[in-house]
Amino acid sequence: MAHDFAEVSSRARNVFESANDVLDFDVARDCFEGPPERLQRTDVQQPAIFVATVAMWEALAEAGVRCDHFSHAAGLSLGEYTALHVAGTVGFEDALRLVARRGRLMQDAAEASDSGMVTLIGGDEAGARKLCEAARGDAVLTPANFNCSGQIVISGDQSACDRAVELASEFGFRAIALAVAGAFHSSLMQSAADGLAPVLAQTPFTPGAITVIGNVDAAAHGDADAIRKSLTRQVSEPVLWQRCVEGMIEAGVDQFIEIGPGRVLTGLMRKINRDVDTVNLSKAEGLDDIAASITSG
Repeated sequence: MAHDFAEVSSRARNVFESANDVLDFDVARDCFEGPPERLQRTDVQQPAIFVATVAMWEALAEAGVRCDHFSHAAGLSLGEYTALHVAGTVGFEDALRLVARRGRLMQDAAEASDSGMVTLIGGDEAGARKLCEAARGDAVLTPANFNCSGQIVISGDQSACDRAVELASEFGFRAIALAVAGAFHSSLMQSAADGLAPVLAQTPFTPGAITVIGNVDAAAHGDADAIRKSLTRQVSEPVLWQRCVEGMIEAGVDQFIEIGPGRVLTGLMRKINRDVDTVNLSKAEGLDDIAASITSG
């Protein structure tokens, strides 16, 4: 991840060097060389994705893009931390320490229970909640991510997830079990939320240059205490991604730039509102063209 950005941008390289001074592992080596199974660990994956995405942003900044070229920032789950950093709300090292702690706590919570997540394709929120009720039994099973129209992720004990996969077609869904460490954004992550809260309490947050939208309520972040409460809740509560995007569009946003590994959010945008222009920056090729389009717009 982001190796090509580090090759063409000194500021991207500096991000990885700074990250290695903060973390207790070589995140540059993990991002550039893998192996994939190591990057699948939540405690490695979260700081790696955060660092790689910030490196991409810094490469874009080196090409002339400033934060104030944008009006809003948002990110899905972990991406919310990147959005807060890019907006100037939290410093890089502070954000990275938070992300590393979050990843460790969520990995520990995942290892404490046999749990998982399932993507539901088709249907709606009401149907997803009915499926959870039917498959839950005495276990935990709840909606975790409202990604876009026709795509909701549910999260909970593995036994309940397995039952949901079996019952999904009866409720109008196609179910896909996800290869994740645990039941993220559910009550099974409460221990991680509780562990993160005191770390957030010690982290300085300042007013940002642009509006950042929170996952748990799809509203603009408030003051430092409100941010801390929102990020604590985010660990064990659903991500309202579709509402986040729709709210920004209602506020007048007419172009989105997805920065980070992959094209997941670009794909979701096609299902949320395909009439809105979305540009993806996940490869260094085309970096200068994207930067020029932003700075001239």
